[in-house]
Amino acid sequence: MKRAPLLVLAGTAAGFVGVLTFHTRPVSATTPGQAQPSAMPSASSAATSSAAAGPAAAGPTRAAAGSTLVRSAAGQIVQFGYGELNVRVTVNGSHITAVSVTDLQTAEPTSQQISEQAIPMLRSEVLSAQSANVNGISGATFTSRAYVQSLQAALDKLNVK
Repeated sequence: MKRAPLLVLAGTAAGFVGVLTFHTRPVSATTPGQAQPSAMPSASSAATSSAAAGPAAAGPTRAAAGSTLVRSAAGQIVQFGYGELNVRVTVNGSHITAVSVTDLQTAEPTSQQISEQAIPMLRSEVLSAQSANVNGISGATFTSRAYVQSLQAALDKLNVK
């Protein structure tokens, strides 16, 4: 019976050491662009992408794709509890064909990780729903709200409901 407290103490110490030695990947200011959801660009490509999404790219852009008109617009930069983000949407007529985050700045590593996990899920929901009326991601409430707000601003610029 005297060994039980010793085992509990050893287990607690092992758990404590495990938590202290846990390492996450280093955080850099990444900008999830039009890359695949699982691939995030490096910090150097983030600077290039942010520079490309400057004032000239803020409004709607148009490109002819066959006989239909493909339009793209960036929403407003939305500040949320742990950073800021900006969403760009591309539509073909009134059909949403692409959604990407052109600017993502986070205050801390945990927020970066949460955002990197939530953004591909939000993108998938938007493409399925074909609107900004999507469910938020549990555990990423602030990111979800900011994403939807910026997306809606971009859709408003394109006059898409």
